[in-house]
Amino acid sequence: MLNRLRRYIARFFRRARTINNEPLNRVSLTVIILIDIFILVNVFTGLHDISAWHLSPSQAYPCYSEWSQYRTQTDPAKDYNLLRPIASYDAAIQPGFQENHTQLEVGHLGEVSETCLKYAEYQDQIATPENQQIIRTLDQKYGEIVQLENANSAIRSEYDSTLLEELAGQPRDQSINTVDASQARQTLDRNLENIAQLQQEMAALRSELVEQPTSQAFLAFVQDEGQFQAVEAGYDRAAFWYPSIQLSLQGAFLLPLIVLATALHGYADRRRYGLLALMSWHLLAIFFIPLVFKIFEFLQVGVLFELIFSIISALLGGLLFLVSYVYILLIPLVGFGIIKFCQQVIFNPRVQAANRVQNSRCIRCAKKIRHGEAHCPHCGYEQHRDCPHCHRATYKYLPYCIHCGESQLGRT
Repeated sequence: MLNRLRRYIARFFRRARTINNEPLNRVSLTVIILIDIFILVNVFTGLHDISAWHLSPSQAYPCYSEWSQYRTQTDPAKDYNLLRPIASYDAAIQPGFQENHTQLEVGHLGEVSETCLKYAEYQDQIATPENQQIIRTLDQKYGEIVQLENANSAIRSEYDSTLLEELAGQPRDQSINTVDASQARQTLDRNLENIAQLQQEMAALRSELVEQPTSQAFLAFVQDEGQFQAVEAGYDRAAFWYPSIQLSLQGAFLLPLIVLATALHGYADRRRYGLLALMSWHLLAIFFIPLVFKIFEFLQVGVLFELIFSIISALLGGLLFLVSYVYILLIPLVGFGIIKFCQQVIFNPRVQAANRVQNSRCIRCAKKIRHGEAHCPHCGYEQHRDCPHCHRATYKYLPYCIHCGESQLGRT
């Protein structure tokens, strides 16, 4: 088994470095490697582009994240916090919320959730010039409060200094402080009164925004548990299947390239077109690299991972590190099964022997040989064995002797 694996690896690198069994010079090998890098970069770029073709869960359910965060908040002002960014949205100079969501479908597979489109429709009703003016007024008043608080902080920090200046009899026009000690308390109290007044005005404006009919209709929609549960279920379902959809699209992108490279290599190898065979072999290797990479990536986030994760979560609760143990045990077993399948079915010499003998090819390496040659000139493999019945040379792995017709099954 190990020797056969070594032969496959050696054959792979031999094909990657030779033209008609002649080694490549360094310049040609460098050019080939540069071409490989260029093609590999473009293959990964194409895979990235095609994987983004289908709407992601966050694109198909654009309202889910914001909606979910709202439900988990405990802040008494969470209604206003939800409405504020919507009300400050200027729909006059940029597309509305619903139009933005609809545009996500352009050039992509999949559809945006109808519930999220309804969610966006409510948002568009709130994003009005009147509400934008409320937000601007709130921001203005908040700025005034910040200025008054900064002024109070400055007065408090200077109070000790102004008091010493008064005790020392220093003239007021020579002081570096903003307010003298006798006026500090009056100024602080006046500023605090202004701050309290501004805060009351801001609270009234917030209430005005929240109490509007469009805002109340939106909040009632958001607080409908049935609506959210439908969105949450759809988002979870989309997140579960999205890695599988991505892998399918990436496989659809790579499959024609792999088929074309395989056919081209087979044609060039049969016709002894050395340079074409070399280039197509490199292409085949390059196309398989991202495919293997994406398969392993899928195993970490795809359906299989989600299934194992769910089973372990249900059975063992928080012991999620056991997922790694399962993968450590499962992946080698899967790999062993693939290797056994390839050895027993795809690359089994007994299965391929008849076709190779008919096409005058080596039973082991499939290189072209002359009819009747006892050993392959490419790999040195002996093509014949003695028939136990007539003791004449017959082909290995064929079910019957070519001379006497006796069965060779079960004989090595």
